[in-house]
Amino acid sequence: MPIVIPHDLPAFAGLREENIFVMDHERAVRQDIRPIEIAILNLMPTKETTETQLLRLLGNSSLQVNVTLIKTSSYAATHVSGEHMEKFYKSLDEVCEMKFDGMIVTGAPVETIPFEDVKYWKELTTIMDFAQSSVTSTIYICWGAQAALYHKFGIKKFGLDKKMFGVYGAHAVVQNDLLLKGMDDVFYIPNSRHTAIDDEALRRCGQIQVLAEYEDGGVAIAKTSDNRSFFFTGHSEYDRYTLKNEYLRDLNKGLDIDMPINYFVDGNIDSVDMKWKSTANLLFYNWLNYYVYQVTPYEL
Repeated sequence: MPIVIPHDLPAFAGLREENIFVMDHERAVRQDIRPIEIAILNLMPTKETTETQLLRLLGNSSLQVNVTLIKTSSYAATHVSGEHMEKFYKSLDEVCEMKFDGMIVTGAPVETIPFEDVKYWKELTTIMDFAQSSVTSTIYICWGAQAALYHKFGIKKFGLDKKMFGVYGAHAVVQNDLLLKGMDDVFYIPNSRHTAIDDEALRRCGQIQVLAEYEDGGVAIAKTSDNRSFFFTGHSEYDRYTLKNEYLRDLNKGLDIDMPINYFVDGNIDSVDMKWKSTANLLFYNWLNYYVYQVTPYEL
C-alpha cells in the first residue's frame, strides 16, 4: 500500500524511481479506507535527505500512510530553503488539535550541547508532551531518543572518548517482542554520535524495557512498558552512503576522523557493505503494524 505525500515534495520522484509505492493526496482521497496518520518531527539539517530515508521505510508496508511533516517555530532551518519548509512543513500550533497514530522524532546535530541550551528545547518538550497525549506510539531516534529519555525520565547523556561511527552489530535481549520479529540473531545498525545515554540509569527505570543491545553491551533499542515510546540509539534509517558522506565531509573540514567501522569493503571508500537494510525495513514495518495499526482506534 502507498505512502501519501504531496506530488511536488522532492522525495516523491526519487521514491517512485525506487519503486516505492507513493501517491498524492488527490488519488488517496478516492480510496475508501482509513489511512494511518504519521507525523515526522524532522530536526536534521539535511531535511530532504532525511525525508526520503524515512518515507522510504514508511512506504514498505501494507498500509496507506498519510504523513505530516512538523517543524520547530523557535528555530528556523538553515540548510534548506524557507520555501520548502513553508510549503511542506507545519508547526505544532497548526497540528495541536490533531491526533496521530504514530510519530517519528529524528536526531539532531546538537548532541554535545546541554539539552536546556538547545535553542528549541522548550518547544521540543512541548512536542514530546503532545506526542504522549495525542499520538498512539512514537519513535525517537539517536539524539531524539536521548532528549526524550532525559525529558521523560531524567536519564542523562555523557560524552564518548571517541566518536561511535560505523555499523554495529546488535542482538535481541528479550524473546518474541513484536518490534524485532523476523530479525537475525545479529542485526546491524549505523551509528554516528559523540554521546551516549546512561545505560545503567535506563536499566534501573521500571518504566523502560531494553529490547536490543550492541555487541559491546550498550543499549540499541528500548521502549516504554506501555509501548507508547520507542528509543532507537542508532540510525537504522540511514541510506547506503550517509556514513560515507559524513566521513568525507569531516575529512574536508580537516577533522580527526576515523573511517566508519564495519562499513567500507576492505577499506575501499567506493565500496559500501549495506548490511542494515533489512533491519531498517523490519523495525519500521513491525512498529507500524504491531504498535500503531493494530492498537490505534479507528476514530482518531
